[in-house]
Amino acid sequence: MQKLKNALLILFTIVTVSSCSKYGHVTLQYPIASQAVLPKSIHKIAIVNRSFVKKGDKPNSLLEAVVSGEIAGSDKKASGECLKGVYDKAQGWKQVEIVIPATNQLYGTGKSETPELVDWKIIEQICNSEKADALLVLETFDSNSDILTNTVNTAINLALTGTPPPPPSNQIKMNVKCFWRLYDPVNQKIIDQYQSTNYFTFDKGESIIAIPPQEILLQTAYRAGEEYIQRFLPNYYYVKRNLYKKGKSADKQRFLSAFRKSEVADWEGALQVWEPLTKSENRKNAGRACLNMAVAYEVLGETDKALIWAKKGYTDFGNKLARDYQNQLQDRLLIER
Repeated sequence: MQKLKNALLILFTIVTVSSCSKYGHVTLQYPIASQAVLPKSIHKIAIVNRSFVKKGDKPNSLLEAVVSGEIAGSDKKASGECLKGVYDKAQGWKQVEIVIPATNQLYGTGKSETPELVDWKIIEQICNSEKADALLVLETFDSNSDILTNTVNTAINLALTGTPPPPPSNQIKMNVKCFWRLYDPVNQKIIDQYQSTNYFTFDKGESIIAIPPQEILLQTAYRAGEEYIQRFLPNYYYVKRNLYKKGKSADKQRFLSAFRKSEVADWEGALQVWEPLTKSENRKNAGRACLNMAVAYEVLGETDKALIWAKKGYTDFGNKLARDYQNQLQDRLLIER
């Protein structure tokens, strides 16, 4: 992990101190293993939309749009928001670059059923044109509401009882279904397949035909794109790291000086004070300084250096905080690598 890779680590770092304690602590972000893992050979991914259908392939498309609660053409625009959600969410992801080719539309079935694989020659052609290592395809996109179900239930009730049921609720529930595939053209294998369903509701009011506000459909489609790529992105939770604000005897003021620097996020300045203290004749002070060095390097995103100092704090000086801390850092390195 590069130095200062996560400037946010410093931004979100909070140092807390109690005047009667020898400890302060820093709160920082700790990585959570991602839900899905990309091969290390993947550094650039192109995205295309395959949820379109050729004219004439779906003669009843207008009828299907009405009974399912879709607006003609709305799914086409919303599926584009799916791709945008992927692209925007991945910005700042250092491992992989996401690109949307100028020509990013492939014809599919236009149905929610899982389509056959895209021809590998097409996959290779697109990846070569974009210098991409993989191709992410939105295979299907479909938005539907509960209008059709309500209509069928109404007809059945009327046929059986002769009386119409109570009027349906003005609240209409819709879903957006997406199916994604991630293709590896070099090995001709599917890296990942994922299907998601996202829901939203709206009030149709006095309207006879329930047409969802377009902005809500677009927002839901955008979130579906974010949801897909988030599976590969690192997540974080907050952890607390103790560090020493006080030293013994002649080193006491130097410890306080360094700690005050850490309180204002001047970690480089604090390191310059703590490093000479790691050679202190007072072994307790040296061990404490090693521990503080480790914490500072973790805050700065240099976990390898943090581990070196934590190990030194325990093996050379017997600092118990450093003993436990090195185990936590080893676990972090496994996730980061």
